Amino acid sequence: MSLNIYLSVEPCPTCGLRGEGFDGNITHNLAKMADEAGIYGIVWRPEENGMDTAGQLIEPLRAAIEAMTNDPKRFKAHNPMNGWGNYTGFLKWLEDYLQACEKYPMATIEVSR
Repeated sequence: MSLNIYLSVEPCPTCGLRGEGFDGNITHNLAKMADEAGIYGIVWRPEENGMDTAGQLIEPLRAAIEAMTNDPKRFKAHNPMNGWGNYTGFLKWLEDYLQACEKYPMATIEVSR
């Protein structure tokens, strides 16, 4: 089972071109690590936490990435025992997600669980 996140970018009203947005998939096995980082709600359930555009995620994602980078041992303790997902992959995924949010702050967040 996995979490799928999409950032839907509206076409440019002038030229009609659409940015690539974001299409990310991550295992639910990393939910405890996300919770430890304080971002489970906004990543897994943004609509239940008042998040509907990518720009709203920028600061919480930055804070989580900083916490994870500064204390890897704390977060590696939540690596899934079954080996599906890990600290390194989740951190990279969050960095990619943050980069997309910064590039497309007005994009709409869509989640499939």
